[in-house]
Amino acid sequence: MIDSHIHLDDPRFDPLRDDVVARARAAGVNGFVVPAISRETFPRVKTFRNRYPGVFAAYGLHPYFVDQHDKADLAELDHWLQQEDPVAVGECGLDFYLPELKAQKQRQLDCFLAQIELAKKHDLPLIIHARKAVPEVLACLREVGYARGEIHSYNASLELTRQVLEAGLKTGFGGAVTRPNAHRLHQVVTYVPDEALLLETDAPDQPPWSHRGELNRPEYLPEIARCIARLRGQTEQALIQIADANARELFGLPEISDNRSPETTS
Repeated sequence: MIDSHIHLDDPRFDPLRDDVVARARAAGVNGFVVPAISRETFPRVKTFRNRYPGVFAAYGLHPYFVDQHDKADLAELDHWLQQEDPVAVGECGLDFYLPELKAQKQRQLDCFLAQIELAKKHDLPLIIHARKAVPEVLACLREVGYARGEIHSYNASLELTRQVLEAGLKTGFGGAVTRPNAHRLHQVVTYVPDEALLLETDAPDQPPWSHRGELNRPEYLPEIARCIARLRGQTEQALIQIADANARELFGLPEISDNRSPETTS
């Protein structure tokens, strides 16, 4: 299985990262797309990409830290995209849910538009954060004329989902879909066609319902897959094959082997 969105570099994993990766592999998860969220996290993501087989790096500037991002960060991002062989630009996007972020709407838009331009320049997909901002995300993609990528932690309405799919984007589903009362999300995950669906954990955040209150782990990805397969009327194995094929196609991932020992070089 491929976890298409996991923050393996998160400091909360520092005391237990080797165990987290080992337990994930034991559960059948041996591919990890790890998106950086700020200039300061670029080296950490690179370190763990080199240390653990099956880890693939993406580099981006997350809207949560828009007050910290500047033109120098965008220039540094351009350099990393050129030199470090990433699989995507991200995590980037827009967040108009939190009031303090909504107050910086224009700065968010400028930063996101610049990252779409970089994705287009380097011919890379986007990993998009879109919280209460899907229409604006779609507008930005249209403005630049580039809509290759996915909206992760997907949780939009059916009407917006139609627009997302028409744009050619993929959708990433994680632990939120396992909530028993997530009826709208259940409807959406059954509506999305096979070719647009990805599986993710967003660990260490957003654990499945059965692990609520805990630190999320990639080993829980099969639980998410079982839930989605049941909702869609598919077998778990068929769903996993579909989602893995989509992740490989979107991110250009090679065949993943977990028979190498972790490396310690950065």
